[in-house]
Amino acid sequence: MSETPILSVAPIVLPTPDRAVDLRLRVTAPIEGSELPVILLSHGQGYSNNLSSLNGYAPLVHHWAAQGFVVIQPTHLSSTTLASTLPPDTPGAPLYWRSRAEDMTRVLDRLDEIEAAVPQLPGRLDRARVAVAGHSMGGHTASLLLGARLTDPDDGTEVDLTEPRIKAGVLLAAPGRGGDALTGHVTANWPFFSTTDFSRMTTPALVVAGDKDTSAHLTVMGPDWHTDPYVLAPGPKSLLTLFDAEHGLGGISGYDVAETTDENPARVSVLQRLTSAYLRTELYPGDPAWRTAREELAAGPDPLGQVESK
Repeated sequence: MSETPILSVAPIVLPTPDRAVDLRLRVTAPIEGSELPVILLSHGQGYSNNLSSLNGYAPLVHHWAAQGFVVIQPTHLSSTTLASTLPPDTPGAPLYWRSRAEDMTRVLDRLDEIEAAVPQLPGRLDRARVAVAGHSMGGHTASLLLGARLTDPDDGTEVDLTEPRIKAGVLLAAPGRGGDALTGHVTANWPFFSTTDFSRMTTPALVVAGDKDTSAHLTVMGPDWHTDPYVLAPGPKSLLTLFDAEHGLGGISGYDVAETTDENPARVSVLQRLTSAYLRTELYPGDPAWRTAREELAAGPDPLGQVESK
């Protein structure tokens, strides 16, 4: 773990009258530095009560902040922490796919307010350098912000939630294509997954997939399903395949959490380094961090993964 000091403030509550509940955030940032780039992090839908909220993903959040990023984590309406608060017939339930993406746009619209709420942060954000990252269902959210489309199953309209202020993305064990790739349960219960289209997801992105991540409750395609956002999207894209990794990618959703089926600190370390290096180079063209990280990954005697790009 880096020794770079960071600060973390939560909850920051943004009054949001047009949302079922107000938007709650965590902001994590380095103690020092100016013109700091921003990462919006969308949580997944794990089994634990608090990981699917602003309280999750500490292994990634702490590393990214120590590398000079400001990480903003909203608690989406789909969070387990809100299950007792929101009636099951709340519009958008249970996964709130549209609201999740809209949360990130709200964050960008209200960055001044968020910045002012965090001690020592005012005047230090670089609003021109914004990225989005998401794990699992959060990867679906991030893909929509990066340009993926779908058809709203309620009214048949094509949905475009692309956020042009986001310049790069990281999709972690994200869902793949719909259609015959899905299980019958997903098609019947979460039909918005059925029409996912990556063909116009043009924003640069790093797709991270575990080659043992079968996600059999979602797809009949096996681990390759999680590479769809790379394979089916136009470039520029990169794919990091982590060997022997399952859906937790070694343990990114929290420190020592029981739902991680492939606990591996070395794998998490690789993921930390590769994701921060990728975003550094995408947000600061000409920075060699991504090239260096790729070379280091390939140079080891027993690499934990491989990278390809297009």
